[in-house]
This record gives sequence, structure tokens and C-alpha cells, in this order.
Amino acid sequence: MYPLLLYCYDAYCDWCYGFSSVITRLEEEYRGRINVEVLSGGMILPKQPKPISILAGYLKSLSTEVAIVTGVKYGSEYLWHIENPGQSDWYPSSEKPAIALCVFKTYYPLLSVQFACDLLYALHFEGRDLCDDEAYRHLLYKYDIPAADFYNTLHGETAKQLAFEEFSLCRRLKATSFPRLLLQVSENKLYSLTEGYSGYDVIQGRIDDILKMNIRF
Repeated sequence: MYPLLLYCYDAYCDWCYGFSSVITRLEEEYRGRINVEVLSGGMILPKQPKPISILAGYLKSLSTEVAIVTGVKYGSEYLWHIENPGQSDWYPSSEKPAIALCVFKTYYPLLSVQFACDLLYALHFEGRDLCDDEAYRHLLYKYDIPAADFYNTLHGETAKQLAFEEFSLCRRLKATSFPRLLLQVSENKLYSLTEGYSGYDVIQGRIDDILKMNIRF
């Protein structure tokens, strides 16, 4: 079997947004040598919906830091919500985008990195509310996915169960911060590549060192 790169992420994670170019480049670089699986971490799962005003101050500071460190750009539509939290109608939750990713995998399992990055961009640049069904419609056109089928599955129990299984798996992988990246080279060999943001060159070096130690790959 090929080594497996496990990418634990969350659609609401700013550092994952900044990491999009890194994970995309890694997937391209190691295509045909390493498989990639994206897992949703369930970073924001309130028992009762809570308004973005609770997080707005932190998110405003965080967006500035992430932009400086990673070079990623935030969109004005997103920034409006964290700069005007009292007027925002957002109640963030990681549940629906995680379910959406699970549904997407049933259509295009090999494009999960691309779709995860699309979700991050939809939120942090385009300012789409990922708790709203309509936030996904433009991506259904992009990937030619039948809308009725997608939304029926999105609201079904099977996809929801798969999403919560991913949350549990991320916890077992000790993904307490995101992005969390691991490389599995065999059933009993799992290496941590990063817990939190790291640049491409750092991670590439770690991957190459691990592959050299497991030369049969």
C-alpha cells in the first residue's frame, strides 16, 4: 500500500485556511506516491448555537496573524462579520461543513483536499455562512453534483454519522489543534508531521526523511 497522509482540519480553522496552499502543494508533489485523506476535526460543536460575537474579537486578531504568517488574504465579506459582530447572523458550527465533506467524498474521494480548501475559501474569503445550505450550491455547480441528491444526503443520518466518526478519529489521533498532519507508512507506524501551521519546506523535509527510513516505499 502507499503511505497515507492524514490531514485533520476544520472548515472554521483560520490556520487551515492559511495552510491550504501547503496541503495542495504537498498533494501535487507526492501524487502517485502518497495517498491523502482529509478528516474533519469538529473544532466548533456547541450544544446550543452561539453567535459569532463571542469569538469575534479573537477572530479579528487571529485573522491578522494568519495573514502575516501565511500570506493568505481574507475577504471583506468575512471580515465584516467579525468587525460588526452585533449585526452578524452567523452562529458558527463545524457540523454541517464536515457532513458536506463526507457527502462530497461519495462523489469525488480523490478531490477531498480540493473541496476542503474550497470550503475554507468560501468562508474566509467569500464570506459564506457554512451553516447555511446555500453556502454549498456554487460548489455543486463547480463539481457537477446534483443539488437535490446532495442536499438529501446532507440532511440524512448516514453522512452525519460519518462526520462524527471523523471527529472521533481526530480525537484519537490527538488532533487538539489544527492543521494536524500525520503520515502512516504501515499498520503500526504513524508519524506526526505538524500540529499547527508549518510551511511547505519544513513538512516536505519531514516526509522525505520518513520515506527514507521506510525505504520499501
